[in-house]
Amino acid sequence: MNTWKHIAAIGILFLTGLAAQAQILPNLGGQRTGSSALSYLKNDASPRSLGMASSNVTLRGDGFTSFTNPAAITSVSSTSIGTSNLLIGNGINQTFLSVVQPWEKRTAAFALTVNNLSSGRQEVRTEFQPHGTGEYFYVVNTAIGLGISKQLSDQFSFGLKLNYIHESIAQYQNNTFTADLGFLYQTDVRDLSFAVVVSNFGGSTALSGDFQELKFNQNSTPTPERYPVPTVFKLGISMYPIQTDKHELLAAVQLNHPNDNSENISMGLEYGYRKLVFVRAGYVLGRKSYTYPTFGAGFKTRIGHHPLHIQYAFVPTTFFGVQHHIGLNLRLYKPEERKVESNGQN
Repeated sequence: MNTWKHIAAIGILFLTGLAAQAQILPNLGGQRTGSSALSYLKNDASPRSLGMASSNVTLRGDGFTSFTNPAAITSVSSTSIGTSNLLIGNGINQTFLSVVQPWEKRTAAFALTVNNLSSGRQEVRTEFQPHGTGEYFYVVNTAIGLGISKQLSDQFSFGLKLNYIHESIAQYQNNTFTADLGFLYQTDVRDLSFAVVVSNFGGSTALSGDFQELKFNQNSTPTPERYPVPTVFKLGISMYPIQTDKHELLAAVQLNHPNDNSENISMGLEYGYRKLVFVRAGYVLGRKSYTYPTFGAGFKTRIGHHPLHIQYAFVPTTFFGVQHHIGLNLRLYKPEERKVESNGQN
């Protein structure tokens, strides 16, 4: 009977997502596609959550929580360092680095993050030299964030992260600021968790510069238009329908409302065996660029007495082919510190 209860619980979570997609959140907002700047800020920095189709706002226990939900960084029991690399294609890579430091007997935590997108060397092309002029340009975008999270009770926490963003495209530059705000509520019933996150909240921004290498008329380069940053409102729920000493199954559903695209719903599963080996899968409803499921895997090992998690995500996309995401998360323990495994931490 317990097995059927577990299956029913998973079914309820996913049927909730399907119903919301069909009734609560109709497919509106597609006309806003591509209307924001700095869209790389929406790329998932966590291989764990990307394997679960980015249903991530309730995930806890590693350095990547500073990206997925700033309220969840209090779930990190010791100094944690997370780094990842997303292979987007055509030489474009996005790297992420996070350092989380607990504070006040683990009831608060700080986080420092660096999110960088690099295009690699790109050829300069013109109307008359479509195969390249022999010159090259680079696109480098960097976001540096500082976050803080505080537990208000054993079950409720909130977090805030401020980000400074520098954008460089050839001779054009841009500097702006955004903020991430998150709330997390945990229950004792199979670790049922609810979370609300607003990512990349900020004003409009634009590149500056008047460089124009080739002039076909006497008009100067027009002033660039201003575009909003890619703000996303996220609402998520997750639980462990199965949670034993050997086996764990995490199910998550998340509603996403971006300001530059249509509403969509992401759903993900994570199976863990003895908290050592993990297999993940997910699917996104309402996104034309993600018509295939996502997959991921993880493995826990050690460097000395420091736990090291190796994460990988495999993401087939409609327009950009297959993307690969690799990440490491290292938790540092003091020699005299006993190992503390936070609930939901893996």
